Amino acid sequence: MTVTREQMLAWLDALAGVYAENKERLTELDSAIGDADHGINMDRGFTAVKAELAAAAPADIRGILQKVATVLIKTVGGASGPLYGTFFLRAAAAAPHPEMDILAFLQAGVEGVRQRGKAEPGDKTMLDALLPALDAMRTGGLDAAAAAAEAGMRATIPMQARKGRACYLGARSVGHQDPGATSAWLMIKTAAETWRL
Repeated sequence: MTVTREQMLAWLDALAGVYAENKERLTELDSAIGDADHGINMDRGFTAVKAELAAAAPADIRGILQKVATVLIKTVGGASGPLYGTFFLRAAAAAPHPEMDILAFLQAGVEGVRQRGKAEPGDKTMLDALLPALDAMRTGGLDAAAAAAEAGMRATIPMQARKGRACYLGARSVGHQDPGATSAWLMIKTAAETWRL
């Protein structure tokens, strides 16, 4: 299952809208266990991505993903900038020309996040949505990946955070949905909706 340059651009454009629509919800989730800025950061980052790509989109998928990574690292605050930046940078390294295999894209991005964040399943991070999505993608395709990401996101509610700012709250982090897992689910869900293949 592959996507073209145009499909990649369509997804990134759609993501800017999704993060704008969900800015308040993500910030509300983050206010419970973080810095109360995750929605603001994701909106700012992907608005900048949209503007950069509208001004001058690279000729191939690798170049597009590299540009996305650079913009996110520069514009998204907190841990999210480096983590999402790494996702796109690693995915770019796995991008052949001219089309991108979706499983290879997701696998490279998720592994980059795992290495950069040094997190594991159950730590109450974006990986709790991304890893189930990757596993489901291997056998069931994008819709299954989106469903698994949503289930993983919801599974963060009873978890106690072991990474990031939320871990300082200890038991008080229990009962709150992880904002990073939520933004990761939105990313996978938007891919499934945009790349109906």
